[in-house]
Amino acid sequence: MDRQSASKLFQFEGQWYAVEEDVKTLNIVGIEWVNFWLLELLRMRAEGDVSGGLHGYVSLNHTGVSHTVFHLLGIPGLEDQHMWISIPFFFSYVIALSGNSLLIFIIVAKHSLHEPMYLFLCMLAGADFVLSTCVVPQALAIFWFCAGEISLNRCITQFFITHSTFMSESGTLLVVAFDCYIAICFYPLRYTTILTHTLIGKIGVTIFLRSYCMIFPMIFLLKRLTFCQSNIIPRTCCEHIGLAKYACNDIRVNIWYGLFVIMSTVVLDVLLIFVSYTLILHAVFHVPPQDACHKALNTCGSHVCILLLFYGAAIITTLTQQFGSQVPPHIHILLDNVCILAAPMLNPITYGIKSKQIREQVAHIFFPMQK
Repeated sequence: MDRQSASKLFQFEGQWYAVEEDVKTLNIVGIEWVNFWLLELLRMRAEGDVSGGLHGYVSLNHTGVSHTVFHLLGIPGLEDQHMWISIPFFFSYVIALSGNSLLIFIIVAKHSLHEPMYLFLCMLAGADFVLSTCVVPQALAIFWFCAGEISLNRCITQFFITHSTFMSESGTLLVVAFDCYIAICFYPLRYTTILTHTLIGKIGVTIFLRSYCMIFPMIFLLKRLTFCQSNIIPRTCCEHIGLAKYACNDIRVNIWYGLFVIMSTVVLDVLLIFVSYTLILHAVFHVPPQDACHKALNTCGSHVCILLLFYGAAIITTLTQQFGSQVPPHIHILLDNVCILAAPMLNPITYGIKSKQIREQVAHIFFPMQK
């Protein structure tokens, strides 16, 4: 990080400082790390001003200092490679935006695709669009302009949107599995009469309300904390525990509530999805006509690919963080970003390959003269 980016930190008597709990010197980002808040407090007392804040970066209260501005470093250890790393990030983001936008447009514009399966795929595409847009532009700003400064409120907003959108996508995948089960096992002839547009709308609202209601208490769990440790976050985006660990308070409530949210939503979704597809496979292989079996497998094939992309990347990232103690930190952060980018980028491609109707509509848009 150059001096221009370091100048976004703190200055005291001509020296640049960053807040750190202990008084020590580190050769990081080319500046000296000291107990800045103590020096600033002494300066304000000497000037007779003990009520002012630290230039909008920290605020003083009865317990000490609480940061209101943080600095995202991107991928620590690979600062020199940020420009090169940004290239696949940028192209993946462009593919994710264009692919999901095209998919939403096709499904909304084509009345023949207003079927339950395609409407649920439209919901997935919308969640992918929001998830990638909430994270990737921030990462590119860090890679290209060293613009990692982020306020506490903006950091909490970012984590709220990413966490709730991830959970909404998980809930939508569960509904897609339920949709497959009804179409193949339960009432295949009454499929469209059961899953009406009104019911699909109610299901969509329920999915998003579940996500927002589960994540919303985390805002207050974070706002109650005093962030008196380092305000340097070695990541490309904000997340719940990644932010809470910089607090001086007891964060066990945050940890346990975060675990409860994961177990009661994403883990429960995975278990129910597994049960649904187990029942589907059991029913499919007991269907006498081979054509019917092949059609049923083809219908659910794209759904299974989406599940592998979405949950596979998340499981690999989680296992690496929990058991990969020898894995360098920059690998953890790269895996986190791959987890966020993989599904939004590859899902539209998967839909296009597996769904004949979507392939035909894409061909009609780009090659209108061909029949």
